[in-house]
Amino acid sequence: MASQKKNLSTSAKSKKASLTEQIIIGDCIKEMKALPAKSVDCIFADPPYNLQLGGDLHRPNNTKVDAVDNDWDQFDSLKVYDDFTREWLSAARETLTDDGAIWVIGSYHNIFRLGYILQDLGFWILNDVIWRKSNPMPNFRGRRFTNAHETLIWAGKSEKSKYYFNYDAMKTLNEDLQMRSDWYLPLCTGSERLKDDEGKKAHPTQKPESLLHRVIMSSTRKGDVILDPFFGTGTTGAVAKKLGRSFIGIERDEVYAKHARKRIAEIDPLKDNLIETISKREQTRIPFGSLVERGLIQPGTVLMDSKSRHKATVHADGSIIAQNRVDKMRGSIHKVGAAMQDAPSCNGWTFWHYKAGNKKLPIDHLRAQIRAEAEQHGHA
Repeated sequence: MASQKKNLSTSAKSKKASLTEQIIIGDCIKEMKALPAKSVDCIFADPPYNLQLGGDLHRPNNTKVDAVDNDWDQFDSLKVYDDFTREWLSAARETLTDDGAIWVIGSYHNIFRLGYILQDLGFWILNDVIWRKSNPMPNFRGRRFTNAHETLIWAGKSEKSKYYFNYDAMKTLNEDLQMRSDWYLPLCTGSERLKDDEGKKAHPTQKPESLLHRVIMSSTRKGDVILDPFFGTGTTGAVAKKLGRSFIGIERDEVYAKHARKRIAEIDPLKDNLIETISKREQTRIPFGSLVERGLIQPGTVLMDSKSRHKATVHADGSIIAQNRVDKMRGSIHKVGAAMQDAPSCNGWTFWHYKAGNKKLPIDHLRAQIRAEAEQHGHA
């Protein structure tokens, strides 16, 4: 541990470089306080839930349910749990960059307490996400609803944080529909579930990689540093490595950490071209006038919508002039497109089309050509 601290540099760049693929053994509060301030881009935390189980739970056939009854999930009172939560969240907040964000996951036992304390400490809640389990454990006693979900809270470090959200990647994952805040994913089972030498679960609350894949893809970039203060058997680290992110895991149980090290060592990171998603908001801005300047669209060209109901003529300055309107409205591709549909707004790049031989193509096709050239010459 001493050597780890000694290698931590003061510059932000070297701070992050020194934090790649670390698994630190120790108390998460103490170890987070030892990390450089503002050196972490994202935190995923799966803290103790404080389940407060009252005795053993048995199935109808009288076999015992393998419930979470470990010492690390037991607290003497709600106040003790709240004090612990406030302390680790405070330490975690100090490690985050100003534009960093945190994910915390919990059940009905603790998620409301987590949310309250997050807000008290100055975090800004962005979403709560429901992880709806496709294969939940039944309610064997039949006295309550089957507990079929857990809740994740996604929060920025502060209200002013310029957090990252990969909207386009999430939409693509969801078959070109906006990703909703209810995620239907299975529990960790089968070959993904790590086992010990006796064939028992290596960790009672191992999260599925599909859940972490969605968290990491949605809110981090390639090369970002992700901190998991309750590392367990390393799901966060495994997915982070696969997706080209760096990670720091803090775990006080050496047995769990041993499983995590072995698991992560066996992972080969995906190639850059398989993991990088450039958000449309981050792409080089190309004005419509650039197409005119470069001769890709000539002044006088008639643009039309996909069904040829609306038409407009391209002006030499990059504006367009509406046809079939008494006022001959002139303006941007977006303004004229909206007016001709009597709509509050319009994405002119996808609304307006041009003729290429016998085909009609959206003018966005020409914008993509310019962007591809810019990226090829290193200007994107």
